[in-house]
Amino acid sequence: MRDLLNDIGDWQALSLPVAVATVIRTWGSAPRGAGAKMAVAEGNRISGSVSGGCIESAVYEAGLEALGGGGPRTLHFGVADETAWEVGLACGGEIEVYVEALAPETESLWREAAHTGRGLGMAIVVGGPFEHIGRRAHLWADGKADNLDALPGLRSALEAALLRGGPIRAQVGPLDVFVDVILPPPSLICIGAAHIAIPLADMAATLGFRVTVIDPRSAFATPARFPRIGALINDWPTRALAEIPLTQATAFVALSHDPKIDDPALEIALRSQSFYVGVLGSARTHANRLERLRAAGFGEPDLARLHAPIGLDLGAHAPEEIALSILAEIVAVRNGLPGRH
Repeated sequence: MRDLLNDIGDWQALSLPVAVATVIRTWGSAPRGAGAKMAVAEGNRISGSVSGGCIESAVYEAGLEALGGGGPRTLHFGVADETAWEVGLACGGEIEVYVEALAPETESLWREAAHTGRGLGMAIVVGGPFEHIGRRAHLWADGKADNLDALPGLRSALEAALLRGGPIRAQVGPLDVFVDVILPPPSLICIGAAHIAIPLADMAATLGFRVTVIDPRSAFATPARFPRIGALINDWPTRALAEIPLTQATAFVALSHDPKIDDPALEIALRSQSFYVGVLGSARTHANRLERLRAAGFGEPDLARLHAPIGLDLGAHAPEEIALSILAEIVAVRNGLPGRH
């Protein structure tokens, strides 16, 4: 979303109107999931993707038509289409894409969600009586809402999408509604600026994580070693973490190999809502760590949250490979898979 908004801002600085396409339904092996977005403007300007490339040209043309007064429309693509060889999905899936001119109110909400990190559900009517097509309502995760009185029955759909943490399609009376969800970007907290943390931070930043590295050892935690991260903190984790919220969007990894650094940080992480808590170390090291955490008052359900050995089993040896295995496990857990304990 951040890159999309940056490109939209650049185009608007050139006084170019913008259209947005959103995947609102998929079947089979669709290349992008519901909620995937692509923004377009004149001059072959495209940001984002709705298919990975195979239908973008057709969606781009539909976006220009919407900007030219054609109004919003829903496009259907699949291998069964008579134009399959031209714009169909070679992967065999089918998708529906809703294309519309970007309204200032929608852009404002997107920017507010991106700036504040608040979860936002946005409902748009994509089918039903013609006079309702394109009508919108939204609900913030903290309960603040707008336009729900004009579209009764949408609150439950918006609440369901926010609870699920992803977009849904709902039938609200005669209205076919797509509910999109914008969640704060995930964050990664790395305790210890070890060599493994360098490629891990770099790869996580590429995937859109806000990365924070914490290490009291100033020789390790240097900007030269971590040029792409959001924050680099030379302090003990107990002090640094007092200023950092650990939420359901937080992945937490302890990589220092030093119990004086890792253990207090893990105690904070295990008491938080972090969706992933992983720690580096051998089986013997971890067994000793578990005993220390039990002595600190943690029960077996708490300790079961720890991912150790950390990372998916890729047979990794090099720091870059170990970092890849850690990030792969984080992504798997974030997507509802168990990872490796």
